[in-house]
Amino acid sequence: MSILVLAEHHDGALAGATAHVVAAAKAIGGDIHVLVAGENVGAIAEAAAKLDGVAKVLVADNAAYAHQLAEPTAALIAELAGDYGHLLAAASTNGKNVLPRVAALKDVAQISEIIAVESPDTFKRPIYAGNAIATVQSEDALKVITVRSTGFDAVGEGGAAAIEAVDFVADNAQSTFVKEELAKSDRPELGAAKVVVSGGRGMGNGENFKLLDGIADKLGAAIGASRAAVDAGFVPNDMQVGQTGKIVAPELYIAVGISGAIQHLAGMKDSKVIVAINKDEEAPIFQVADYGLVADLFEALPELESKL
Repeated sequence: MSILVLAEHHDGALAGATAHVVAAAKAIGGDIHVLVAGENVGAIAEAAAKLDGVAKVLVADNAAYAHQLAEPTAALIAELAGDYGHLLAAASTNGKNVLPRVAALKDVAQISEIIAVESPDTFKRPIYAGNAIATVQSEDALKVITVRSTGFDAVGEGGAAAIEAVDFVADNAQSTFVKEELAKSDRPELGAAKVVVSGGRGMGNGENFKLLDGIADKLGAAIGASRAAVDAGFVPNDMQVGQTGKIVAPELYIAVGISGAIQHLAGMKDSKVIVAINKDEEAPIFQVADYGLVADLFEALPELESKL
């Protein structure tokens, strides 16, 4: 039984999420192949070949796969799928865009955001904003699965997988790339940061989010936000942490002015250490926090920054 993992890559580099997906593939068991689809992706393929447990890297290097548009990428995977029992991808924007299309093309069910592998056909995934865990068994010959990267520890390097070119070029008349507008930041990427400082509705306005900058700079942290802060227009939606935002599991998560609705907790409760700062001592966030400070954030944040 072989497993095909769709590599996640951005800006010419292999994304860390791929190592987590490979870990899930190792838990399933079998030969693990990684598919790198894109344009000028030679360096990404070499990085994927070094991942522990990977037996082969398939490279589809063609302008048809530039910008990782969902339609040609899904057609490519569907073409390769006959050789595999499992297709895996990270539960990222890209994975969620591509794999449902593959499942539809192959007429099988998709299993979304698994956090544990029970056996090659049985998996665990969170439901109800993480308040319950569903055990899902699939009898499909081909299992199409997205993996919540926070559920699996990343594999290391040390592999030396063979790299093989894929000649298939998907015909795509359904979508065209128009443009992209990327938020630029010197801070770590939110999903991969070891420390995350998040602000909520209690920040009051977008200008007050600058109070988090000094703390984030000293801790080398990414800055996130609750949905309430995003919906209020304080910050852009790419900063949102939660069920409908990014799922994070850093070593340290500092929640500032966040009440702790279950949708937000679903996105960060797997963090190793959780610190909450909120003036409402009844706030639900304190139920999951390892350390809680009941204080006015406008007084606590400058003091915290000065002490760091």
